[in-house]
Amino acid sequence: MSKMKLNIWIDLLLLLCFSLVVGIGFLIKYVLISGQEIWAKYGTQVNLEFLGMNRHEWGNIHLICGVIMIFLLVLHVVYHWNLIKSMFAKFMGLSGGALAGISVFLLICLSFILLPFFINPQVSEQARGNKHYQIEKRMHKNQSQVK
Repeated sequence: MSKMKLNIWIDLLLLLCFSLVVGIGFLIKYVLISGQEIWAKYGTQVNLEFLGMNRHEWGNIHLICGVIMIFLLVLHVVYHWNLIKSMFAKFMGLSGGALAGISVFLLICLSFILLPFFINPQVSEQARGNKHYQIEKRMHKNQSQVK
């Protein structure tokens, strides 16, 4: 396969994964809403599914597509590395300060990716149903303010 065809396939797959990640993210956020939002909207706990999968199963697909997208993005950058270097040299003048700035930027990006693996969540006990009551109370308050 020629380099140009390989580049097109990488870019098309990258676009497909990006579209899936965004679309599934919207599906999880706005269609397959969380348990608290289900309770507030329907007044009871119901199961929401799309194509036989709930929001957690779609979340797994969302994660898998994201990992594939990162892999394809790395392939894309490796494939275009010489172009990237020459563009930085031409437009940024790759001085010592620019290289340091780019390095810091890349380290920040890498830390955003790796940070979740080092975070321990804060755990606290909560009375069962307490949060749902607060949401319902807040909704009724907001509705009365609108009227």
